[in-house]
Amino acid sequence: MLSRPFFTTHEVAELLKISEATIRGWIHEGELRAVRFGREFRIAAKDLEAFVNAHVTGPGPGRKNQSN
Repeated sequence: MLSRPFFTTHEVAELLKISEATIRGWIHEGELRAVRFGREFRIAAKDLEAFVNAHVTGPGPGRKNQSN
């Protein structure tokens, strides 16, 4: 099992350099998957990675643009 399977909204906000309110908004809008524990949310590392990958704007190094 992963050593850090879940992140708090605060930890994700610090990693992405954005506000916790933005993270909570993404969760409430259904864009970012999270698990609710009482009043707190936890984001699985794999769900955070999937969210980031889904929002990549370019083809990345070594990849050709698929739209051509």
